[in-house]
Amino acid sequence: MEVCQAGSHDTSPFFLQFVSVLMNLFRRLFGTASDDKQQTGIGNSDMKKFLIACLGNIGSDYEGTRHNAGFMVADCLSAQAGVPFASCRYGDMAKIKVKNCELLVLKPSTFMNLSGVAVRYWMNKENLPLENLLVVVDDLALPFGTLRLKQRGSDAGHNGLKNIAEQLGTQAYARLRIGIGNDFVRGGQIDFVLGSFTPEERKELPALMERAAEAVKAYCLSGAAFAMNHYNG
Repeated sequence: MEVCQAGSHDTSPFFLQFVSVLMNLFRRLFGTASDDKQQTGIGNSDMKKFLIACLGNIGSDYEGTRHNAGFMVADCLSAQAGVPFASCRYGDMAKIKVKNCELLVLKPSTFMNLSGVAVRYWMNKENLPLENLLVVVDDLALPFGTLRLKQRGSDAGHNGLKNIAEQLGTQAYARLRIGIGNDFVRGGQIDFVLGSFTPEERKELPALMERAAEAVKAYCLSGAAFAMNHYNG
């Protein structure tokens, strides 16, 4: 009579095959955490990360104003992805995954004139190269509804861009400018940019914001040249 001893194992070919079949069936039914990461791309080393700094002013007094066009693009990106904003250092952020890219969509809480403080902090924290930064901002020099993506440029008198250049020590960063028009009387620039869009403009805003959001994603996925060719104008 055969006596089984503690620690003994059946290593017959039939037993090993049976165990293998069971393990494969278990993997197919339940998967594993590592399998999920491979399927979704989460945790892959080739995931590219971008900081999308959308400029504006916080507070209800500034909601819907021309100077907050950047915030509106951020809200559109968040809504498209179904990812809410979370409070973070120097602003609110929505972390959005688009194919093999992670977009850190930031709405700085530093107010427009100190936007660079938030941008520099998150660039350093995430250890991002300059080419992985895209700033989204309103622009008086462009007609309403115009988009203009550039890889570098001057601040053109925009205090947000000026502060970013001061904080980063360079103007060689990409920016997506949203045209808000310049239909104001002499001396009325401040009231104009801090004022609301006209009823006619508000009807066109959803389509404009969606187009700007697509330009942001095109920049991250396909590069500046592709995005400029397809969305500038």
